[in-house]
Amino acid sequence: MRTREKRTREMVLRQRHNPLRRRSDVVEAWTALVVAVVLCAGAPLAGLAVGWWAYDGARGTAAVQRAERHQVRAEVVERGPGSAPGAEGDRRPVQRVVVRWSGPDGREHTGTTRVAAGTRVGDHTHVWLDGRDRIVPAPTSGTVVWQHALVVGACGAVLAAVGVLALHTLVRRVAARRRLAEWERAWARTGPEWTRHRA
Repeated sequence: MRTREKRTREMVLRQRHNPLRRRSDVVEAWTALVVAVVLCAGAPLAGLAVGWWAYDGARGTAAVQRAERHQVRAEVVERGPGSAPGAEGDRRPVQRVVVRWSGPDGREHTGTTRVAAGTRVGDHTHVWLDGRDRIVPAPTSGTVVWQHALVVGACGAVLAAVGVLALHTLVRRVAARRRLAEWERAWARTGPEWTRHRA
């Protein structure tokens, strides 16, 4: 056991006093360690922070939509423009129809909306209206808010990782150039000594 510890200590000391090791080697080694830590911890944390920010924004937007919109029951009065009667094998999930509903003042309103395929004239459906009684999409659901947050968070983590790897590549290139420059300076000092001994 002592022999192994002694060998390890000697190897570390040899690495510290290696004459071929340059400052750029040390910088590159430390950069690789920092990059590994950032990729393992920083990128997921960045994705989590960005995802949480996106979740808060989407949840706020959904709350505003729910406050500004209301749902009413409407009757399908005719097929919408470009919505031909479906054939037997028609598999479209939705179709456009014209619907009629009564406003708070008792007046009837009509508008075009999308309903499930197979809805017929005379059937009832629900539509969402804004403050001016215009048909608008339904407010964003909680599922869509979570999906948005997860996608944005994943993109944030990937972008953080790509940024770190790009920065690491840049540091490695600069370190390689410095290393070559240091070797050239060292060779400029020792090269004449070698050629003098040969002569």
